[in-house]
Amino acid sequence: MKENEFIRSGPLMALDSYPEWAQDMMLSAEGVKQKVVNHELFDMIREARLPADAVYQFFVGGWPVIEQFPQYMAVNLCKVKYGRSVAENMARKYLMKNIRVEQNHADHWVEWAIASGVSRDELFDADVSVESQALNHWCWHSCERDSLATSMAATNLAIEGATGEWSTRICASDTYENSFDPDERRKGMRWLKMHAHYDDTHPWEALEIVCSLIGRKAEPAYATLLGRCIANSYAYMALSLDRCLMAPLQRRH
Repeated sequence: MKENEFIRSGPLMALDSYPEWAQDMMLSAEGVKQKVVNHELFDMIREARLPADAVYQFFVGGWPVIEQFPQYMAVNLCKVKYGRSVAENMARKYLMKNIRVEQNHADHWVEWAIASGVSRDELFDADVSVESQALNHWCWHSCERDSLATSMAATNLAIEGATGEWSTRICASDTYENSFDPDERRKGMRWLKMHAHYDDTHPWEALEIVCSLIGRKAEPAYATLLGRCIANSYAYMALSLDRCLMAPLQRRH
């Protein structure tokens, strides 16, 4: 083993399997993450009481990130050179596999929106608020400007991790699922159920790749930067969610 090489020996989904700097990084952003995971909007969805205007804003506001998530990963894939290191090979395999997965997720988001009363045309052509666009712009900035480890931390690690947790919260009750017409229920719930698995490994795999790219030890300033980038992703997610519960946007008809 090289002097600073990180090779995970513990369980994938246990934080203490990772270097101390990575544990500190994740814990530093936990407070902001919980503002997303425990957001009031998800309680309202779970209880099938989110107003129609907020439903509309939720779907159209989330669509830019859902649609373009495979593109973020494609930009990161361009940073990888095959065979350069074990860590880069891990990143290459992960990104190539999950680009297709995220495209399927975009299809399921469209189905969920339609089952919720938001048409395909509305989803594609809506005027998206600046608050909801902020997360998309931040992801592009990170993927285009930052290192592979930093941009994967801001996207695959942060966004997928929080999304898995809030999806699980919604699916903890069958109230929301039962609010759909039986003919629409399967398509309406597919996106949520795919993200609501307690054993969803995608963000943990991203954490392993980030740690493998950096090593067992990290420069303190860089570890702090990574924590800020992860927290930024959570903060922009919360900003978009807050916007959904504000005065409604003008809906096109």
